[in-house]
Amino acid sequence: MSHTLYEASVLRVQRCELAVPGSNPGMFEKALKSGADFIFLDLEDAVAPDDKITARKNVIEALNDLDWRGHGITISVRINGLDTQFMVRDVVDLIEKAGGRLDTILIPKVGVYADVYMVEAMLNQLEMQQGLKNRIGIEALIETALGMANVEDIARNGASGRLEALHFGVADYAASNRARTTNIGGLNPDYPGDQWHAAISRMTVACRAYALRPIDGPFGDIKDPDGFKAAARRAAALGCEGKWAIHPSQIALANEVFTPPATEIEKAQRILLALKEAAAQGKGAAALDGRLIDAASARMANNVVKMAEAMRAKSA
Repeated sequence: MSHTLYEASVLRVQRCELAVPGSNPGMFEKALKSGADFIFLDLEDAVAPDDKITARKNVIEALNDLDWRGHGITISVRINGLDTQFMVRDVVDLIEKAGGRLDTILIPKVGVYADVYMVEAMLNQLEMQQGLKNRIGIEALIETALGMANVEDIARNGASGRLEALHFGVADYAASNRARTTNIGGLNPDYPGDQWHAAISRMTVACRAYALRPIDGPFGDIKDPDGFKAAARRAAALGCEGKWAIHPSQIALANEVFTPPATEIEKAQRILLALKEAAAQGKGAAALDGRLIDAASARMANNVVKMAEAMRAKSA
């Protein structure tokens, strides 16, 4: 193991992240009781330009008036892009008027680390100005060719600050690459496999190297639950911790895929016990169910056990 190791600054359960348009306050109460681990109130793509200011006011009211944390929800806001006239006021108003209620800010279309740095510098100043006790985290959407080309640099530099997670924004990523696709997050039948595999894998490796959470983005066809679950399983197989839901019907699907099943947890616990017994006998490896297990097996098993413990703690 390298002498250089990165540790996560904040541990959060993020199996499902529900997107809720800031311009539709009628959805806020429903989202509160939806069963999602994470919710982001959206000021960006889901809000028409003429509704941006009203949406910001709606979101600030929702942060202050609704008990998100009391319902076990981590609450986030997706701000407008750094290339818009709305972004600065998004950050300033959110922190000045509801900063104590906010867990993270999600930055869209991050292309270079400087994008993250700009928001972090603003948060540093605003938190001091407001005397906030809670430290607001940052999450970044990797959804352009530029962002993916710089994903390792974004993760490496962001890991020492507020950056907690990277999200794969498949729709804008497809547009940025001029990729031919049938629907958001769906597979192109002309491609021999999963055309998003390389991108998600690259983002996930960057996250794991620098102790960030990798989160898969949306699946557009809300009438195709099997397609959603298949996409979620592919992301989970690559190491993602969760996936977006753009409709309440997708929440249970994401929770199911990203919750370790009881049989997997039980096997992980047996692996750890078998290796502990082997170590007591001076052995570095053991046999379990006819298969060799060793220190690498213990690390994989620990991942499962820790995630299960975090989910139990969240639901307690």
